[in-house]
Amino acid sequence: MATNDSVNILNSAYLAVEYIDSFLPDNPLQQPFKNAWNYMLDNYTKFQIATWGSLIVHEVSYFLLCVPGFVFQFIPYMQKYKIQQDKPETWEKQWKCFKTLLFNHFFIQLPLICGTYYFTEYFNIPYEWEEMPRWYVLVAQCFGCAVIEDAWHYFLHRLLHHKRIYKYIHKVHHEFVSPFGMQAEYAHPLETLILGTGFFIGIVVFCNHVILLWAWVICRLMETIDVHSGYDVPLNPLHLVPFYAGARFHDFHHMNFIGNYASTFTWWDRIFGTDSQFIAYKEKEKKQQLITKKKA
Repeated sequence: MATNDSVNILNSAYLAVEYIDSFLPDNPLQQPFKNAWNYMLDNYTKFQIATWGSLIVHEVSYFLLCVPGFVFQFIPYMQKYKIQQDKPETWEKQWKCFKTLLFNHFFIQLPLICGTYYFTEYFNIPYEWEEMPRWYVLVAQCFGCAVIEDAWHYFLHRLLHHKRIYKYIHKVHHEFVSPFGMQAEYAHPLETLILGTGFFIGIVVFCNHVILLWAWVICRLMETIDVHSGYDVPLNPLHLVPFYAGARFHDFHHMNFIGNYASTFTWWDRIFGTDSQFIAYKEKEKKQQLITKKKA
């Protein structure tokens, strides 16, 4: 009975969104995107699309999303939004990070990306435009992937902080006490494999078109680069996502090394009390701000 009720609720929600979507104006970018997609299908093989297409989407998205945080360090006005203002970025750290990223991207992640084609073939994942899911289905799928990845990340990330193994793997990522966007994927190769597994679980569960692979890559990169940016910028649209952790939440993890283990949402840390030090820190900050205002 409960299962039938859940199915009915989901079907009703789907029909409601589809009804609302029918009133929205046509997307002017849809036809150019359709033309580009069909051009890609006509001129490249599925292996090329799944492998090199996925690599291009990852690399372009990663470094473009890093640009705002990189530029912020040169804008004095933005420094008031930097969370750890006493620890500015240095060229040496950023260059070291960039070199490690290139190694991880091309020698660790690229071999994994090469398996994308075989995954789509094994599970008969379509590439055709006509079978591409609607935008709201894609959004729901990406949210589902984020929930799954977040659960995996919380427990495995917490395990990597165990005193017996921390110094061998996860310590590499914590070389930067004050993180910056490009550092999001700066990690030991084993960590890239261990925590990266969570990314693929949602794909296995939800993937019904190759577009989800790319949409989820972009969503995940957007989130992880944001939380590592080191800047808590107001009017950040990601703050509209329910239970979104954000840069201040994860920045505290780099500063404190303990707690705030989740990647995207706050609920696992709240359930297990691993955000207690963060909550105490925020309360202390509020009291300090009140004292400063009274003195002023």
